Amino acid sequence: MTTRVVQLLGVTSLAAVERLRAAVAETAGLEEVEASALVHLQAWPGASIGELAGVVGRSQPATVRLVDRLVAAELVRREPGPDRRTLALVLTEAGARAANRVLIARAEALAPLLDGLSQGDRATLERLLGQVTGGLTEDRPEAVHVCRLCDRGACRASPGCPLEVTATSGRPYPVRP
Repeated sequence: MTTRVVQLLGVTSLAAVERLRAAVAETAGLEEVEASALVHLQAWPGASIGELAGVVGRSQPATVRLVDRLVAAELVRREPGPDRRTLALVLTEAGARAANRVLIARAEALAPLLDGLSQGDRATLERLLGQVTGGLTEDRPEAVHVCRLCDRGACRASPGCPLEVTATSGRPYPVRP
């Protein structure tokens, strides 16, 4: 039998996801996978198609098609990668603006869910969600997949990203002003 806390988490999660998807589609005119790719490339410029495939949860061929769409829309460009076999994916100026619109739409869609909470309740919820989030993944690929639509700047302040240990194993997040 489902406990009440599990029930409430399920309802809240579903409502949050629906709001997020609608806001991204309406504001940026993008599907979630496209928005995820742009947000990830903003945080990780120069990622390869193989790296991006894991982040967006698509096969290599599907990710190639995704990148083709983003290149055709002039949101992403391909540059030479670290070796002759790999291409580095980098946002164009339009892509960077679109990624920023996605992050703003995400915040504007989710913030109203907290409107009924006091500052103390918000602090408690933040602490509890940090604990839940910290247990979501065990390795870097899982962490960057879970954080594919995260505003990296929001977790830069203390206490930091709850997934930092797994997310940074192998390659640290770049620090942005």
